Amino acid sequence: MVRLGFIVALIALIGVLLSGLAAYRVHDQELAIDGIALARAIDVHASLVQDRLTERELLARVASGLFRTPSMVKANMLQPLRSAIYAFKTDFVVAAWIARLKPNELTAAEAELKAAGFTNPSIRDFDDQALDIKALDKPINVLMDVEPRNPETLSIPGRAFDRHSVVGPMLARAMENAKPVASDPVPLLRQNGPVGVVLAAPVFQEGGSEPAGFITFSYELSSLMLTNDDSSLFAVALKDPRDSNDEFTANEQGIVTSRAVRQDGPLPSMVRTVTFGGRDWSLDYYAKSNATVRAQQTATIVAAIGLALTGIVCGLFGYVAYNNLRLSREIEVRIGFERRLTAVIDELNHRVKNILAVIQSIVTRTLRHGADIDVARELLIGRIHAMSNVVTLLSESQWQGVKLKGLFESRAIPHADRIAVNGPDITVSARAAQSLSLLFFELASHSDEGLSLVGKHPHIVANWEVAGEDAVFHFRWEEFNTSQATRRADSDFGLILLDRVAPEALGGTAKRYFTDVSYVYELTAPMDTVVDMTERDRTEQLSAPVRPAKK
Repeated sequence: MVRLGFIVALIALIGVLLSGLAAYRVHDQELAIDGIALARAIDVHASLVQDRLTERELLARVASGLFRTPSMVKANMLQPLRSAIYAFKTDFVVAAWIARLKPNELTAAEAELKAAGFTNPSIRDFDDQALDIKALDKPINVLMDVEPRNPETLSIPGRAFDRHSVVGPMLARAMENAKPVASDPVPLLRQNGPVGVVLAAPVFQEGGSEPAGFITFSYELSSLMLTNDDSSLFAVALKDPRDSNDEFTANEQGIVTSRAVRQDGPLPSMVRTVTFGGRDWSLDYYAKSNATVRAQQTATIVAAIGLALTGIVCGLFGYVAYNNLRLSREIEVRIGFERRLTAVIDELNHRVKNILAVIQSIVTRTLRHGADIDVARELLIGRIHAMSNVVTLLSESQWQGVKLKGLFESRAIPHADRIAVNGPDITVSARAAQSLSLLFFELASHSDEGLSLVGKHPHIVANWEVAGEDAVFHFRWEEFNTSQATRRADSDFGLILLDRVAPEALGGTAKRYFTDVSYVYELTAPMDTVVDMTERDRTEQLSAPVRPAKK
């Protein structure tokens, strides 16, 4: 009996020690898992918010670049931009054209507002109070057009916002900085309207040093920065840029309210900073559940189970140890999965930023000063469509490369039916695919759109081969039945792409010239950069399944 009691006591002591150790380990692992899950969810939310803000700021830049200020006062200036601003689908509350008018232009402005059918065409202060026009001795910022037009917005044009406590300083900063500027949070449309921010982009006349006016877009804070669903792990609040002791929150209906931050209240679990309109905005994230309490509860349950199992016979003790090991491995798999997912998100963010940088370069160089707006719009849409096509192909292949012949599809290349493609169907890297897609579009879009010298459309031949012991990629584009007189001249962006960007991206060289009957473009590059196995290996590692660590 004494021996049996000793064995039972020894088993009980081992069981207590193991139960305490298991509870401690589970407690730490639950805290780590909750922390990783919360950090990942917050990073994803902050990244989505930043992408959303970048899209809005890009819309303002594109709109101000496409906008052409009039030689006289007009009240229907947003008409050419309506299709463009709605194509971005950025769900703005109202878009507006605010003209910077001289005192001697205000009478003509009132006549334009009246002719446009706005309900109150008089030039007045921002609060609809009468404005003494004769007493003005300097230009003022007057709202001359809005979109959308509805009974509520039709009464807004004619207001001068120079003395508005929020919009006035914002317009002054935009004029001083000569770039888009965001306002402080402000009620939109009316005094008790939804809380939002206004983004103003200055518009310059050709050769002008001061803005002729501003394109503005108003957005609600709830959909812009404070969106999160009921199942999320956190609640998000926006720090008031005017008072660090206040913050904005949105309820389930999307209504934004301001609240004071209590000194004895809970601290934010994490703080993330996003940029918008030339300023930083702080987002405070509050965890909805207490991870420490939940981990303690889980650890307590594990300890209780361990103590209960201690009373079972030695055979069942081994079974308990096996289950504990399996649970440990599953937790390690979950931690590894979260880390792998964070790496994938970082890689995706890097690639998205690269694509956005390419698109920003395309927009900037296409919409340069002096460019014909119709030609620029056609080229801009085509170049972005070519980028969209190659991104779609890369997504279908999980970013492991694209078949070279797939870049010649008619949905992305003009005159694809006239292009004879010949060459091995090699798989090029993501970086090479983006450069080659823009290169093929640029070559095809500048081929002869009319009849050639012999009365026929040019016949285009695209050949490539891989030759030599060093595996060198040779590409040749030749347009027959064309000449320097009939082929449309390459744009500045096209010349830079053909002669510098594409060759440098592939680490090769290029040349272009005319023969007696054709136009030729040749590109030579090493296959190591065209295929880029390093990029493919990294993508395969990120997409590989997570396996538990070996014990």
